[in-house]
Amino acid sequence: MYDITIIGGGIVGLATALTLKNSNPALNILLLEKENELAKHQTGNNSGVIHSGLYYKPGSLKATNCIHGYNLLLDFCRQNEIPFDLCGKIVVATEENELPLLENLFVRGQQNGLQNLKKLKREELLEYEPHVAGLAGIFVPQTGIVDYKLVAQKYGDLIQQKGGSIILGEKVLDIQSSESKSVVVTQKTSYTTKLVINCAGLYSDKVARMTVPDLNVKIIPFRGEYYKLRKDKEYLVKNLIYPVPDPNFPFLGVHFTRMAKGGVEAGPNAVLAFKREGYKKSDINLRELGETLAWPGFQKVAAKYWQTGFGEMYRSLSKAAFTKALQKLIPEIVESDLAPGGAGVRAQACDRQGGLVDDFMILEEKKVINVCNAPSPAATSSLAIGETVSKLALARF
Repeated sequence: MYDITIIGGGIVGLATALTLKNSNPALNILLLEKENELAKHQTGNNSGVIHSGLYYKPGSLKATNCIHGYNLLLDFCRQNEIPFDLCGKIVVATEENELPLLENLFVRGQQNGLQNLKKLKREELLEYEPHVAGLAGIFVPQTGIVDYKLVAQKYGDLIQQKGGSIILGEKVLDIQSSESKSVVVTQKTSYTTKLVINCAGLYSDKVARMTVPDLNVKIIPFRGEYYKLRKDKEYLVKNLIYPVPDPNFPFLGVHFTRMAKGGVEAGPNAVLAFKREGYKKSDINLRELGETLAWPGFQKVAAKYWQTGFGEMYRSLSKAAFTKALQKLIPEIVESDLAPGGAGVRAQACDRQGGLVDDFMILEEKKVINVCNAPSPAATSSLAIGETVSKLALARF
């Protein structure tokens, strides 16, 4: 009999298990992961940015967890000798109509408690990024880079050192709940537990539906594709360069990121993935695609954003179009400077009414806590989300 069984070995599930073990070492905790390694999906394929909390609505779960999680993450990295670099980033307005949005971002960053944000005029941008083009910008000193796979693996090591159990290669097929306990059924065996915490990322809605059949959200998978700058062109980017994001769309636009492991990434776009773990254009799962297309909320999103969506798909298929988007920030970039990079898939919750859920979403049931939406900045916020979920869990023991 386990006290708590956590489903999902990404960074949020691991942070939750670690926080629970730190808070109450006596708890018997099990973490189940369907893959044969931890952090294989969203955690292992993200851009490695330590987010400052600049973009998020003041008071939202994203804002409070990102800023608190940011400090917890840096402390954790220092204590465990995980390398990171607080290199800062610039957000650049390249068109007149983006200037008021840039001003709004600056105000929002201040409301979220970010110190030492700096407004940059055109010529000041060049002091930070000599090859950038823009009318104005903001320098955000808090932003940094880290390898989240290393962070997640360290969480896993510590969970096991503290007596928690991690079992890999077991996919959860069902959760059967009774008055006093739940039985988590995998393809190999079953586990009896008092409480289930669902941190299944791209499959969090499927796991939630095992106990909440009328769940009002579905995970829509969006693939983000990257190019890498050729080695001899990495000098064009010193640190991180972001555009002003479209306020109506929950993605940050194509940007440049210096990576913790070395190299510079350019991207990502945001295209509908035809499979939940569809990292390549050729990855298609007809059942999953059919479920996405049939979801009333997705149909409303598609009707509202079809132009943006087609633009993203066109950029996905055309390297020239992708290059053109990047040239808004760095005009010197040419197609031949870009080599194919990796891709990640973002789990974006979409409600039945067509709302792309912008905030973290944690739903409590009698025997289950479902983390149903934890997109970016979940990696930065992982220890804070772990605390939030742990408090809900520990209140039951």
